[in-house]
Formats: sequence, structure tokens, C-alpha cells
Amino acid sequence: MRIAVSADEVAGVAELIGPELERRGHSVLLFGALAPGERADWAWSSEAAARAVAEGRADQAVVACWTGAGASIAATKVDGVRAALCTDAVMADGARKWADANALALSLRLTSQPLLIEMLDAWFAGEPSADPVDAANVAHVAAIES
Repeated sequence: MRIAVSADEVAGVAELIGPELERRGHSVLLFGALAPGERADWAWSSEAAARAVAEGRADQAVVACWTGAGASIAATKVDGVRAALCTDAVMADGARKWADANALALSLRLTSQPLLIEMLDAWFAGEPSADPVDAANVAHVAAIES
């Protein structure tokens, strides 16, 4: 899978995300502070990673900033991107299952290396729910974008 990864600063687990994804067999596209010469601010870096998903250059994204909130908000503004700010593996699993999230937003302040591993495990093991109610919610979110 192709994963777009952005961070607004090289702090916390920011430098661990790309190598961990590559260790899992994914190809990684880097944005923001992780890519020399790119604008690192959270709004710009998260948008860049989200646009990679929306334009089909990446299958999913992992966006990060100090709290994760700004990264999540910016990524979600891109049509077709459903970013979920997750602080543990249960949230990551639920975001994939019930919201068909395609961008995992992380807090560089709160996410430790073991927690990152657990969240990525849950994120990539998760699949969108087949329940019609869940699918209707995801479809409604898409309709809101229009």
C-alpha cells in the first residue's frame, strides 16, 4: 500500500512513522517537516498528504502534529479524505471499521513508540464495516462534502 505521511515538526514519533510503515511493506510518500524543502506547518503538510490520497497517489495517510487536532482538521477538509484523530488502538480500529477512515491523525505529544505500533496494527488490520447503517453514515459524510 502507498501511504502519505506528514508531520509539522520532527518530534516525538514523527521520524518513526515512515520506517515502521516501510518495515510493514508499504511505500511511503513524505510531506512537511519529513520532506526537505516542503512547508512544514500543520495545515499545509496535512493537506499535502491528504491530497495525495484524494488524487490517488497514496492509498491512505498518516498525518501528525503536536496535538493531532490540526492535522486531522486540515486533512479532513480535502474532499474524499476521512481523517480520524486516534489516541489508542481501539480508536484506530473503530475509525477504520465504522467511519472507513483513510487518514490516521496522530498526536506527536501523546503517541509513544509502543502506542504507535499498536495503533498501526489496529489500523491496518481494520476493514470498513459491511453493516448497512455504517455504510450509510460513510455515504452521508461524502454527501456533506458535496
